[in-house]
Amino acid sequence: MSENSNIPKRKKKSNSILSIVGISIVLLLMGVMSWIFLNLKAMGNNFQEQIEVCAYLNVAGKDSIAKIQNFIESQPYAKNVRYIDKEKAKEIWNQDNNEDWDKILDYNPLPESINFYARAEYVNKDSLAKISNDLMQQFGSQLSGIDYPKTLVSSMSNIVNKLGLIFLVVMIGLGIMVVVSIDNTIKLTMYSNRFLIKTMQMVGATRKFIARPMNNRAVLNGLISALISIVVMIILVNWTRDRFPEIGRVEDEKLNYLLYACMLVFGVLISWFSTNRSVNKYLKSRLDDLY
Repeated sequence: MSENSNIPKRKKKSNSILSIVGISIVLLLMGVMSWIFLNLKAMGNNFQEQIEVCAYLNVAGKDSIAKIQNFIESQPYAKNVRYIDKEKAKEIWNQDNNEDWDKILDYNPLPESINFYARAEYVNKDSLAKISNDLMQQFGSQLSGIDYPKTLVSSMSNIVNKLGLIFLVVMIGLGIMVVVSIDNTIKLTMYSNRFLIKTMQMVGATRKFIARPMNNRAVLNGLISALISIVVMIILVNWTRDRFPEIGRVEDEKLNYLLYACMLVFGVLISWFSTNRSVNKYLKSRLDDLY
């Protein structure tokens, strides 16, 4: 008799474990895809911020040059602002072209310039054109021109926009798959308890009395599932950093913490919501419909 009484407990424990494992796997899939999306965006931003803008100077004097440099440094679109004198310009040219022009020329034709990298949100044709016009209007004859790789900027903007749209669609589709998968996992777990729920209702138990322990268990299962998936995520992220150090250089640790928090909240909420909905469904069903 005691052995038979332990069967429901074993079955309940087994269903709970299966639910935790199922939710953990789905949350881990969501976490991995979200992490990839966040880091691809960060790597894309880092790639965009390699676009260098050169403001060629048509002025001499340290004070005038410092004034232009300070103005550019104060703008939100600029980072890594630096002054390039004629000797530094010559050195950069020789490095890029792998030769020394001293064998050909006996003078330096390169102009002085103030170079800076544009921040990712400004790396598009319209923004850079506006920046160039603003600088030319601000300093007039003190600048001889603004130069940046226009063709590369145009093609880069198109690629970034297309990739952003593709990943947005993928993330929406993944979100729907995650919700449906977790919901179905919990539905299967609650299906085995349908007669227990109905029996408790028939003997006079209130809806709140029936639902409370199952909802509490659902919250606990969701919490455990989320913690398991987060631990595995942390292991995978650390392994990836070790194998690909360049990812670690552009990765935003705050976004990772935000992702872990979202996994935790999402795991608990979807587990509670699906369980509560299943309980209400069986409470509203007739006994004959449960067979």
